[in-house]
Amino acid sequence: QVQLVESGGGLVQAGESLRLSCTASGRTCSNYVMGWFREPPGKEREFGAAIRWSGGTLYNLDSVKGRFTISRDGAKNTVYLQMNSLKPEDTAVYYCAERTWGDTSTRAYDYRYWGQGTQVTVSS
Repeated sequence: QVQLVESGGGLVQAGESLRLSCTASGRTCSNYVMGWFREPPGKEREFGAAIRWSGGTLYNLDSVKGRFTISRDGAKNTVYLQMNSLKPEDTAVYYCAERTWGDTSTRAYDYRYWGQGTQVTVSS
Protein backbone atom coordinates (compact mmCIF):
# COMPACT_ATOMS: atom_id res chain seq x y z
CA GLN A 1 0.00 0.00 0.00
CA VAL A 2 1.57 3.26 -1.15
CA GLN A 3 1.15 6.24 1.12
CA LEU A 4 1.65 9.79 -0.14
CA VAL A 5 2.21 12.80 2.06
CA GLU A 6 2.15 16.32 0.62
CA SER A 7 3.67 19.41 2.16
CA GLY A 8 4.61 22.95 1.22
CA GLY A 9 1.24 24.60 0.78
CA GLY A 10 0.39 27.95 2.27
CA LEU A 11 -0.77 31.52 1.73
CA VAL A 12 1.18 33.68 -0.71
CA GLN A 13 0.62 36.83 -2.72
CA ALA A 14 0.17 36.90 -6.46
CA GLY A 15 3.49 36.70 -8.27
CA GLU A 16 5.21 34.73 -5.53
CA SER A 17 6.40 31.12 -5.60
CA LEU A 18 5.82 27.92 -3.68
CA ARG A 19 7.31 24.45 -3.89
CA LEU A 20 5.13 21.50 -3.03
CA SER A 21 6.61 18.17 -2.00
CA CYS A 22 5.11 14.71 -2.00
CA THR A 23 6.91 11.82 -0.34
CA ALA A 24 5.93 8.24 -1.04
CA SER A 25 6.31 5.24 1.23
CA GLY A 26 5.42 1.59 0.81
CA ARG A 27 6.18 1.56 -2.88
CA THR A 28 7.04 -1.88 -4.23
CA CYS A 29 7.45 -1.17 -7.93
CA SER A 30 9.92 0.98 -9.81
CA ASN A 31 7.82 1.84 -12.88
CA TYR A 32 5.63 4.47 -11.33
CA VAL A 33 4.07 7.71 -12.44
CA MET A 34 3.39 10.54 -10.03
CA GLY A 35 1.06 13.41 -10.73
CA TRP A 36 -0.17 16.64 -9.25
CA PHE A 37 -3.84 17.56 -9.42
CA ARG A 38 -5.69 20.48 -7.92
CA GLU A 39 -9.23 21.20 -6.85
CA PRO A 40 -10.21 24.87 -6.82
CA PRO A 41 -13.11 25.89 -4.55
CA GLY A 42 -16.38 24.75 -6.05
CA LYS A 43 -14.75 23.22 -9.10
CA GLU A 44 -13.76 19.79 -10.31
CA ARG A 45 -10.34 18.32 -9.77
CA GLU A 46 -8.01 19.10 -12.64
CA PHE A 47 -4.71 17.74 -13.81
CA GLY A 48 -1.58 19.82 -13.36
CA ALA A 49 1.51 17.79 -14.16
CA ALA A 50 2.90 14.27 -14.07
CA ILE A 51 6.30 12.63 -14.17
CA ARG A 52 7.42 9.09 -14.93
CA TRP A 53 9.97 7.18 -12.92
CA SER A 54 12.32 7.64 -15.88
CA GLY A 55 11.85 11.41 -15.86
CA GLY A 56 9.41 12.02 -18.72
CA THR A 57 6.89 14.74 -17.93
CA LEU A 58 3.42 15.86 -18.96
CA TYR A 59 1.84 19.24 -18.22
CA ASN A 60 -1.60 20.76 -18.40
CA LEU A 61 -0.44 23.45 -20.75
CA ASP A 62 -3.59 25.50 -20.48
CA SER A 63 -3.29 26.22 -16.81
CA VAL A 64 0.35 25.87 -15.80
CA LYS A 65 2.40 26.38 -18.94
CA GLY A 66 5.72 27.99 -18.24
CA ARG A 67 4.96 28.55 -14.57
CA PHE A 68 4.96 25.12 -12.93
CA THR A 69 7.72 22.53 -13.03
CA ILE A 70 7.48 18.97 -11.81
CA SER A 71 10.57 17.06 -10.76
CA ARG A 72 11.51 14.07 -8.67
CA ASP A 73 14.23 12.82 -6.38
CA GLY A 74 14.28 9.05 -6.66
CA ALA A 75 16.58 8.60 -3.71
CA LYS A 76 14.13 10.44 -1.48
CA ASN A 77 10.98 8.98 -3.08
CA THR A 78 9.80 12.54 -3.44
CA VAL A 79 8.20 14.50 -6.24
CA TYR A 80 8.12 18.28 -6.31
CA LEU A 81 5.95 20.91 -7.93
CA GLN A 82 7.69 24.24 -8.26
CA MET A 83 5.07 26.91 -8.78
CA ASN A 84 6.18 30.35 -9.93
CA SER A 85 4.28 33.52 -10.79
CA LEU A 86 1.30 32.32 -8.81
CA LYS A 87 -2.11 33.77 -9.60
CA PRO A 88 -5.28 33.97 -7.49
CA GLU A 89 -6.84 31.38 -9.82
CA ASP A 90 -4.17 28.91 -8.69
CA THR A 91 -5.89 28.80 -5.30
CA ALA A 92 -6.86 25.19 -4.68
CA VAL A 93 -6.21 22.06 -2.70
CA TYR A 94 -3.28 20.35 -4.40
CA TYR A 95 -3.14 16.57 -4.44
CA CYS A 96 -0.30 14.22 -5.19
CA ALA A 97 -1.22 10.95 -6.87
CA GLU A 98 0.54 7.82 -8.07
CA ARG A 99 -0.12 5.10 -10.58
CA THR A 100 1.98 1.95 -10.52
CA TRP A 101 1.76 1.07 -14.20
CA GLY A 102 1.33 2.78 -17.54
CA ASP A 103 2.41 6.19 -18.74
CA THR A 104 1.76 9.73 -17.63
CA SER A 105 -1.94 10.54 -17.73
CA THR A 106 -4.20 13.54 -17.26
CA ARG A 107 -7.05 11.40 -15.96
CA ALA A 108 -7.55 11.22 -12.22
CA TYR A 109 -9.05 7.74 -12.40
CA ASP A 110 -5.77 6.39 -13.78
CA TYR A 111 -4.08 7.09 -10.46
CA ARG A 112 -4.59 4.57 -7.68
CA TYR A 113 -3.03 6.27 -4.69
CA TRP A 114 -3.71 9.79 -3.42
CA GLY A 115 -2.36 12.04 -0.73
CA GLN A 116 -4.49 14.02 1.69
CA GLY A 117 -3.97 17.31 -0.14
CA THR A 118 -2.33 20.59 0.77
CA GLN A 119 -4.00 24.00 0.57
CA VAL A 120 -2.52 26.70 -1.62
CA THR A 121 -4.06 30.15 -1.35
CA VAL A 122 -2.92 33.02 -3.56
CA SER A 123 -4.10 36.49 -2.61
CA SER A 124 -4.37 39.34 -5.11
